[in-house]
Amino acid sequence: MSHPYALDILNPATEEVIDTVPGADAAAVDAAVVRAARAQRAWAAAAPADRARLLRRFAATVDDHIEELARLEVREAGHTIGNARWEAGNVRDLLDYAAGGVERLTGRQIPVPGGIDVTLLEPLGVIGVIAPWNFPMPIAAWGTAPALAAGNAVILKPAETTPLTALRLAGLALEAGLPEGLFQVLPGRGDIAGDALVRHPDVAKIVFTGSTRVGKQIMALCADRVKRLTLELGGKSPNIVFADADIEAAALSAPMAFLDNSGQDCCARTRILVQRSVYDDFLDRLAPALKSVVVGDPADEKTQMGPLISRAQLDRVRSYVTDDLATVSGSAPEGPGFWFPPTLVTDADPDAPIATEEVFGPVAVVLPFDDEDDAVRLANATEYGLSGSIWTRDIGRALRVSGAVAAGNLSVNSHSSVRYWTPFGGYKQSGLGRELGPDALTAFTETKNVFISTEARTT
Repeated sequence: MSHPYALDILNPATEEVIDTVPGADAAAVDAAVVRAARAQRAWAAAAPADRARLLRRFAATVDDHIEELARLEVREAGHTIGNARWEAGNVRDLLDYAAGGVERLTGRQIPVPGGIDVTLLEPLGVIGVIAPWNFPMPIAAWGTAPALAAGNAVILKPAETTPLTALRLAGLALEAGLPEGLFQVLPGRGDIAGDALVRHPDVAKIVFTGSTRVGKQIMALCADRVKRLTLELGGKSPNIVFADADIEAAALSAPMAFLDNSGQDCCARTRILVQRSVYDDFLDRLAPALKSVVVGDPADEKTQMGPLISRAQLDRVRSYVTDDLATVSGSAPEGPGFWFPPTLVTDADPDAPIATEEVFGPVAVVLPFDDEDDAVRLANATEYGLSGSIWTRDIGRALRVSGAVAAGNLSVNSHSSVRYWTPFGGYKQSGLGRELGPDALTAFTETKNVFISTEARTT
């Protein structure tokens, strides 16, 4: 395999190099696609029960290595150990869930005159999954698990800053008995390995999670071959708090709704919209809750928030929080590491970049609104539409606002966005297509229609 360059992997909490990984070029991608295509043909021809059994064995093997994977994620991504354990467990659960669909990936029989009409769901072939650095393990599995279950092969390109857990998962897949070449991991730069994967004529579909800017570039490249595509892109999600809500519960839950994973989450509720009549009361409760968040060593069980992923990301976040803004801040460690304190901005203009653009850090703006229409207007006033929360005791209002907010994943009196058994995806420039849930496998298939005539023939 060709390795013309190397990737240094840093621990974001210490800035120390913890590993160096060879990077793939176009020749390595081409060789991987050849291997994947060969493995995919045999995999698709295998009995569904055998494919399901191997995926369950893969899930069990991951389960046996939860702690190892979690500790690796802490070192390469700076995630808290609690989050990292959940992420590794999510990979296991996704594989189990996808395995359950292998033997249930059925077509339909459609009534037609003069014969029988049936549909067949056939695998696409080789799938390219380009995973981000913010949730390296689970998001890689979002594409990989259903693609494998539907009879495809997968080439996973992890983010260049976080390839270690992906490489370990590929090793565990082989330990579990998955065929050589069926699930491959190619670390590399996006403009080299990622570009080659997207452009390759024998890659049938690309699954990309990352920035809207890069998503648009990938979409344009896929257009040349009408290549299938799933995009999960940026977000600027609202947290809408009405005056009739449980203000205490809404305020105490708000910090971790945007501080989880140090704010490096497309679903982060970074625009806190509060009805004007309870704005001051809400802020009085929110500020101390924010300051109480424990920021520090991600390997410590008590830590709630770790560092940002890189120096570049730290500089990006700093560029948004300018000196002219009124802020409420928590604390963060000093010294080595990419640390930024939990921060609320309380006087931002609703049209300012910090209120409309994805900062991707531990920063939220708090904005007042007057009534239901005003709340919906503010909630929809960005190019994104991924997620959001609505806090109210009025079920009618909850349903009305849920219908009016242009987002793919909403929670009422909760901040939960992701479950592996329910659909996930965005509106507007937050993405294209849906992942997870009961229909995930069909996103990796083509529907073939077959008509069989039953008309009597005479000779």
